[in-house]
Amino acid sequence: MAKTSGTKSAGTRKPTTNPLLAPWRTPFKAPPFASIAPNHFSPAFKAALKAHRDEIAAIAGATSKPSFANTVVALEKSGALLNRVADVFFNLTSAHTNPKLEAIQRDVAPLLAKHQSAVLLNRRLFLRIEDLYARRDSLGLDAEALRLLERVHTNFVRAGAKLDAKSRKRIAEINTELATLGTAFNQNVLADEQAWHMILDSEQDLAGLPESVRAAAAQAATDLGRPGRHAITLARSSVEPFLQFSARRDLREEAWKAWVRRGELGGKTDNRKIIVRMIALRRELAGLLGYENFAAYVLDDTMAKTPDTVRGLLDKVWPAGLKRARAERDALDARARAEGGNFDIAAWDWRYYAEKERKARYDLDEAEVRSYLTLDNVLAAAFDTAGRLFGIKFEERFDIPRYHEDVRAWEVTTKTGGKHVGLFLADYFARPSKRSGAWMSSYRTQHKLKGEVRPIVVNVMSVARGAPGEPTLLSFDDARTLFHEMGHGLHGLLSDVTYPSLAMTNVLHDFVELPSQLYEHWLSRPEVLKRFATHVKTGKPIPDRILKQLAAARTFNQGFQTVEYTASTLLDLELHTREDAGDLDVDSFEREVLERIGMPAEITPRHRIPHFQHIIGGYAAGYYSYLWSEVMDADAFAAFEEAGDIFDRKTANKLKTHIYSAGDRRDALDAYVAFRGRPPEIDGLLRKRGLA
Repeated sequence: MAKTSGTKSAGTRKPTTNPLLAPWRTPFKAPPFASIAPNHFSPAFKAALKAHRDEIAAIAGATSKPSFANTVVALEKSGALLNRVADVFFNLTSAHTNPKLEAIQRDVAPLLAKHQSAVLLNRRLFLRIEDLYARRDSLGLDAEALRLLERVHTNFVRAGAKLDAKSRKRIAEINTELATLGTAFNQNVLADEQAWHMILDSEQDLAGLPESVRAAAAQAATDLGRPGRHAITLARSSVEPFLQFSARRDLREEAWKAWVRRGELGGKTDNRKIIVRMIALRRELAGLLGYENFAAYVLDDTMAKTPDTVRGLLDKVWPAGLKRARAERDALDARARAEGGNFDIAAWDWRYYAEKERKARYDLDEAEVRSYLTLDNVLAAAFDTAGRLFGIKFEERFDIPRYHEDVRAWEVTTKTGGKHVGLFLADYFARPSKRSGAWMSSYRTQHKLKGEVRPIVVNVMSVARGAPGEPTLLSFDDARTLFHEMGHGLHGLLSDVTYPSLAMTNVLHDFVELPSQLYEHWLSRPEVLKRFATHVKTGKPIPDRILKQLAAARTFNQGFQTVEYTASTLLDLELHTREDAGDLDVDSFEREVLERIGMPAEITPRHRIPHFQHIIGGYAAGYYSYLWSEVMDADAFAAFEEAGDIFDRKTANKLKTHIYSAGDRRDALDAYVAFRGRPPEIDGLLRKRGLA
């Protein structure tokens, strides 16, 4: 048991156990958050890094002939302590950070990158893996073990293990610098989000805002130490409803400009120089590895395979989305002028007039829809859907350690036999210590290397909290996001894989969004909404009138949504296939790309480059994957519709076997075909978006 020294008392020094390094004697061995302080992380990382270095040295330096057990399995078992410490740390820096954790993150990010490079570029270790890979057909491995060997070999080769010593050294330097830059980028975005809020002082400032949005703004002001006032923050769940409902055009403009300019405000939080350096380093890295550009490098290990394939998909979607968006813009212009607006629709007007147009066209009132979507009921719907599809149940537990009072915890078990499946943590409310957006992560990975190890999964969102004592109401988009992240969560919880590297969401980047986007479909179904969408005050189920309105309005504003997303995808792709080796001017580049593709001035990309956190992390040259997975999710849900029952047991069992529980045991397309019986068809995506 590793220890750190404690404080002096009566002339002696008592050892104090570091909880990150000690056994966790908590229910289900969950992280003991209450015992963990920021000062525990640096010594824990130091000890865990040393332990992993020693393990790698033993594997690489073994004198025995390489075998699957003494090399690949040993590699899978190594680094358990490091993974445990890192999982706790990086989940906290995303969901509940503070200046001390941020300082540690700036120090530890380059250390971890350097360590990872040292492992993946270890020549002696790679030669053992290479030997096994060359003999893989004669090793007698089962399909999963063979898949692991192939993936491990691919990962080492893609990291540069085959290159000469000079190139390997340079790659390690690049990876370390990229880690440092990426940490700074993300912390700058969070700092800009934390620094801005808008206090609404009068009834005039609140004009147009429905009661649910007012209540959330009142709670936001209370959280900011301004009780009795109303505040709009840069949490998406705060700023987007304000843009949608506020009758104050001047305040909408102010909020919109703050939202879209994160990361480019000048000063120490400006991300443009960071982006320039990161793109240059990625270009150099791709060149060292033998690729024309960074996108070609990234996509070589995806379902898409090449930038041209991605462009082919975007070329089908972009023109259809653009045509639809232009028609939508004309309708909104007409509505604004009919109401006396002597101006052309601007970007800060779109959501406001789109809401008016939707209400006029479909008699659908977003505020009324919210009154039927309490957070607890939507969560219950997500749990029930999982139970009906996959035979599991969620029981809330109050003895599980939590890192914040907002977090709730459930034990997930099988309905038959009550077998433990995993722990599910949910953290849904916006707060300054949390980055904006929504995501799924884990505190423990499922595997079977050392007995049955079940996962600890967390879903995080940034929903505006309801007033004290009042239920939190969700927009339909928020409810869809909750189902989306639950889909990721189920991909983790249902994992049934031997090796951790293949488990849970460790799949190809353009396959990982399939389980999440597919799960969204169940939310929209009357079979779900009639049971769980009940009025916040009367408890009555959502009326058929609203269900019909929701169905009729399903593709409303899809031109806008398609354009704002696809524009970000094109920016990502163009950024990482850029041929000009000269210095990048981020502002000019973004402007030129958007002008070239015909981006409407009234729509802003969903993520502009200075705050595009997806492409700083795992989605660099891969933001298209949401659209790629949407091709599959529309096609996959059709399998249930064709079966005549959205909870069809046979179809659900195939879905669980081949998608949700399978991790990366087999090629992604093979896994999809095993479920669907054929490759996916793009027509379903265009129909789903109303673009066909």
